[in-house]
Amino acid sequence: MIRFLINMVLFVLRLLPLVIVYIALYRDPGHQRLKKAGFQEKDSIVGDVRFHYAESAGSGKPPLLLLHAQLLDWFSYRNVMIQLAEHYHVYAADYPGHGKTRCPDDYEMNAEQIGSSLAQFIEEVIGSPVYISGNSSGGLLAAWLAANRPDLVRAVILEAPPLFASEYPAVKNTVAYRTFTVSDRAVREDNEGDYVRFWIRNSEGFFKNNAFPGSRILVRILVTVSRMLHWQDTVEIPFVPPLFREMIRGMDQYDPHFGQAFCSGTWNEGFDHAEALCRITCPVLLIQADTSFLADGTLDGAMSEENAQFACSRLQDVRYVKVNAGHVVHLEEPEEYLKHVRAFLETAGTDSRSGESGEV
Repeated sequence: MIRFLINMVLFVLRLLPLVIVYIALYRDPGHQRLKKAGFQEKDSIVGDVRFHYAESAGSGKPPLLLLHAQLLDWFSYRNVMIQLAEHYHVYAADYPGHGKTRCPDDYEMNAEQIGSSLAQFIEEVIGSPVYISGNSSGGLLAAWLAANRPDLVRAVILEAPPLFASEYPAVKNTVAYRTFTVSDRAVREDNEGDYVRFWIRNSEGFFKNNAFPGSRILVRILVTVSRMLHWQDTVEIPFVPPLFREMIRGMDQYDPHFGQAFCSGTWNEGFDHAEALCRITCPVLLIQADTSFLADGTLDGAMSEENAQFACSRLQDVRYVKVNAGHVVHLEEPEEYLKHVRAFLETAGTDSRSGESGEV
């Protein structure tokens, strides 16, 4: 047995140089695919925010704005962007608190402030009313825009939005709240400017429930090695599932003030979900992903079926679909996402208002 263990250790040591070389060379192949398809990463200063976004080539197609989930960035849409660009002028943006978008230190992390900045982005960078697809917190921002700036929104896709469940104090009874408390601690304590490592150290429960034994140590090593070898780039680690890889990438540049605002309830101040939904007049596609409840009644998902049905009752023009997929449908089940989005946008595009393409 001892000899077997020694041989295993020696085998791992022999592989170590190859593993390090692989990590050094690794970059998600989605980057090259998007580049070949004509996508370019850009930066535009809008008000006091420098927005970072990826834009498809060409013009003359109706614009489609993609808003990612919390903790992620624009790259989470890599599996659907090329297909969407066949019919739409795609803009996948990092909104404040995420990715390479930068805003002032005193920038308020709440729906009203971020929604207003996104409205200005649509006006000054895109220049005409848009279709919007928003996932999770991005879905909340899409709903805010549709309710408060209807002049800028043709139709909206709400992909697993935490409607009602993210409002305070209901948010305290969700699995997501556990992550928000980590963000709160990262702001109040010394996180050494490294949210990824802080999250790994303080998320033992996540690894215990969602990964294999020892995975936390492995991820910590992969992040450390990746940073040593790619010190100027966003962290992308191999050997882990795509969603987890995207989470690490997103958290590498995540501002924990964003999550802290959900923890304290300030993110939704002035943004009553039920009231806002009643003011949305454009067509809406509401996508509900898998959801369940833990034994103690904690919501494990963006919104319960009860939340979804209540949301539908508040909307004037809504199509509702429930999919068998995780929270980030467009990343985990891209074909399922594309099927529903294409069908919806084709119908929404026949609406007389949706057909308008005048500048804003």
